Amino acid sequence: MIPGKRRARVLVVDDQRNMRATTALMLSHEGFDVDEAPDGESALAKLAGEGFDLLLTDLKMEPMDGLELLRRALQAAPGIQVVMMTAYGTIDSAVEAMRHGAADYVTKPFKQEELLIRLSRALERRQLLREVGLWAGEFRERFGTQAIIGRSNAVRDLLAKVARVAAGDATVLVTGESGTGKELVARAVHAASPRAQKPFVAVNCAAITDTLLESELFGHAKGAFTGAIKARRGLFEEADGGTLFIDEVGETSPSFQAKLLRALQEGEIRRVGESESVQIDVRVVAATNRDLRQEIAERRFREDLFYRLNVVPLHVPPLRDRKEDIPLLAQHFVERYNARSGTRRVLTEGAVARLVGHDFPGNVRELENAVEQAAALAERELLQADDFPLGPVEGPPPPEVRQGDGRSLARIVDEAEREAIGAALSRHAFDMAAVSRELGIHPATLWRKMKRLGMSGTDPRRQRGAN
Repeated sequence: MIPGKRRARVLVVDDQRNMRATTALMLSHEGFDVDEAPDGESALAKLAGEGFDLLLTDLKMEPMDGLELLRRALQAAPGIQVVMMTAYGTIDSAVEAMRHGAADYVTKPFKQEELLIRLSRALERRQLLREVGLWAGEFRERFGTQAIIGRSNAVRDLLAKVARVAAGDATVLVTGESGTGKELVARAVHAASPRAQKPFVAVNCAAITDTLLESELFGHAKGAFTGAIKARRGLFEEADGGTLFIDEVGETSPSFQAKLLRALQEGEIRRVGESESVQIDVRVVAATNRDLRQEIAERRFREDLFYRLNVVPLHVPPLRDRKEDIPLLAQHFVERYNARSGTRRVLTEGAVARLVGHDFPGNVRELENAVEQAAALAERELLQADDFPLGPVEGPPPPEVRQGDGRSLARIVDEAEREAIGAALSRHAFDMAAVSRELGIHPATLWRKMKRLGMSGTDPRRQRGAN
């Protein structure tokens, strides 16, 4: 604990006396103010009368199990952070606890350091939610199905930044690959801000031509152009007092960027075909999947606009960098499908393992599509691994970025991967399991990469010997 600060209060609940007493003693030595309860009812009685920061409870108890205690504890003390202890550390039990509002879980037998890390993170989360006035239950209620789901460090860090910047009014630039959930981040910023009761308006620049985009954002006067049969307010005015989300801002032309820059600098817009300016009070959150610094270097994006947008940068990590979130996301999509379709689909551990082993180049959007497709086509309630025929996406190759030596960036990456895989294959005599371990990628991912690179999984010397 930090000297000079109030000791965090934790209630330890476990029907096994020795386990409960040992855990409580260890936490007391670490500076926590600890109380104990042998069952759920006793715990609820203590929660009703005393202010605890943390609830550390076993999952498997009788007559009230940990999930029921979790549900009732969050009703009795909405600000409390709950960490589950379970000897039944399956994905299903972990997902169920997290889905019902647990901050984290730890699997028995656990190391002291691991438990302290989990409790420390839960305390940080409690403090963060307190600072922005959002308890865990209210956070979920406000975002509904639009919640940013995950318990990875990357998601925790992102949500912490969202909470910090939401209270202000600075312009935000959200970056990340397609399908990572950049609009969800923008909505989270809006929902946690003082502008939450005002409109959230979104526009996708990639879906609209420059001419129409100017009219869409700034509005137009009657007769300003062919088809303008009446005057129309733009999205800046529609979002007045609230938040305007400008998605794919990197797709706009320099001429439009100049007009957008003026609106941000002056706090006013001019409708197409009018000479009078209109004052606006809008917070702008922009998003892009492009590297805007590279776009600036290649003179496709204005540097002054970049600095005007990039006051607060938020980066959404790709799903392959936070694979521990895949089980939670997959469970969320299955439950949403069940609620919509009246079905009772259930993910098996094999299905979850298949999902975790996939790279998901399309990120969360691809995962959502995979789950929806499997749930719609499966013949059984239990979704098995073979219900997810995941593989590389067929389509045109990405545009090549040329380097100084004439090679494309894609080709340089391919050559580097081919060299690394080839060297590992030689070192391990084409033992694919050993190669995947050395390279730190899943065997299925390794096979897909080799297939794309035109590499064989068989030692060519053996092939010659067979002939």
